[in-house]
Amino acid sequence: MGCATCSNKIDGVPNGCKSNGSCGNGGCSKLTTFNWLANMALPANTEIFNCVEVRFKNGRKEFFINADQFSLYEGDIVKVEATTGYDVGVVCLTGELVRLQMQKKNIFLQKADLKKVHRKSNENDVDKWLEGRAKENEAMLNARAVANELSLKMKISDVEYQGDLSKAVFYYTADERVDFRDLIRILADTFNVRIEMKQIGARQEAGRLGGIGSCGRELCCSTWLTDFRSVSTSAARYQQLSLNPTKLAGQCGKLKCCLNFELDTYVDELKKFPDTKLKLKTKKGNAFFQKMDIFANKMWYSYQDEPYEFIEMTLDRVKEVISINKKEEKVDSLKDFSTVLVEAKPDYENVVGQDDLTRFDKQMKQKKRRPKKKSGNKPAQANASKRENKAQANNNRPAQSINNQNSGESKDGAAKKKSFKNRRPNNRNNPNKEANNKPTE
Repeated sequence: MGCATCSNKIDGVPNGCKSNGSCGNGGCSKLTTFNWLANMALPANTEIFNCVEVRFKNGRKEFFINADQFSLYEGDIVKVEATTGYDVGVVCLTGELVRLQMQKKNIFLQKADLKKVHRKSNENDVDKWLEGRAKENEAMLNARAVANELSLKMKISDVEYQGDLSKAVFYYTADERVDFRDLIRILADTFNVRIEMKQIGARQEAGRLGGIGSCGRELCCSTWLTDFRSVSTSAARYQQLSLNPTKLAGQCGKLKCCLNFELDTYVDELKKFPDTKLKLKTKKGNAFFQKMDIFANKMWYSYQDEPYEFIEMTLDRVKEVISINKKEEKVDSLKDFSTVLVEAKPDYENVVGQDDLTRFDKQMKQKKRRPKKKSGNKPAQANASKRENKAQANNNRPAQSINNQNSGESKDGAAKKKSFKNRRPNNRNNPNKEANNKPTE
């Protein structure tokens, strides 16, 4: 299939999934259809279906007749017939699957006059088409400003230029009827094109703009959902969901379309359950229905005197009690029919204490600091310099004390000199300073 399925760019570089040519799923554009008949050969003497499906901006699709039998493939940019002038779009589906799509949408060649495919677009057609796409955002902002000045209660959500730049379609949403004749006159004078106003619903607006839903995926209305069915709050009631508008509403502000996806399954399962308005009669009193688990086939009941005590029962047990009550008999208590499963405790040991909630509250014991070991591999020169400095400090200290004593020598000075000589340090390591440090007589 090549890069034709997802090449939204003109230069052929694939966008979206960027599978670089092997994108057979076609999931790069909005509302894509997987062509599961693409690799199947047609029977002998069978002509190819001469209609193609062309996609325009934001998932708008139309069917066209390939009257001239052009060899068109998915991803080709073609010039097609429009109501006035011509338009440019991208071929998104070819072959027999187009016939099935037309039958699904009740479009038949005998009843509908489909427009034709003129030819493949050339460079001038593509340049003009891209020029119109570049103007759409600015045109939408200007139209919103004009609508606010005219005090129109409408929301312009999107603008689409025709391929020949002769017409611009403005999509808007409004709760009431809007008189936009003045708006059309101003926009026509501003942009010098034919203006068409098209009203869409809130769901169509979300499908055109796109977005991310609460499930984390892209919106269904912008990726694959084409038929918008009405959604009511009864769908939420059948599925035992709480009627919370903030959780049940989608990006469009309406009820989520996915509420209808599993509704039929829930309705079929609910047929097995008895009426929830029935009361289970026991000798202790009547029990009322509280809640149920549809796919687990469980129901919970409680007595009027004990409304907060729920008694769990299986569906078969509930039907058994109802059959006994139909015989105008009462059971002793619903607890005799209850089947409450006790959760088994996990079989493991807390070896490290990783699941203790108070493990961070315990104070960590401070480790005692060990004394630093003396390094015995110091160089000999460093040890010698330390010894010299220590000896010099010891030699200077007694000399100062002796000088202080000589200033005021007493009668017993001779005895002090003799005692000082006895405690004077040995200056054999520093012989040069020994003579200078001798006491004066």
